[in-house]
Amino acid sequence: MSYPFELDGETLWDAGYYSGRLYASLARGAAEFVELPTGLTPSDQGGCDVELHTFRAFVEGLYGTYSSTRNPVLHGLMRGLLVTSLVLLEHAGASITLKPEHEEAFGEEKAALARAMG
Repeated sequence: MSYPFELDGETLWDAGYYSGRLYASLARGAAEFVELPTGLTPSDQGGCDVELHTFRAFVEGLYGTYSSTRNPVLHGLMRGLLVTSLVLLEHAGASITLKPEHEEAFGEEKAALARAMG
């Protein structure tokens, strides 16, 4: 059983059911925290439709919050969601600009996660 994330009928990530549900739940919680909509809408097929403009703004908001603090607890809580969101955004053909100090570390994590996300 899967939990697909789709953009205009194209599957960006055919997540496992539990992975997809957890990601969507974490995104909703983070959206409340950063006060931005996720751009993810539950679909009739049991996954999420991605509205790219809104999702990109959400990922920018996550990254803005992440990069505005040095709090290791906040970084730890946000990092998995942020990296997954960056990969999903790239699967949609979009990206955000990362600060130079984050490029290498996030790049390595994104590459590893992108292989797992198909």
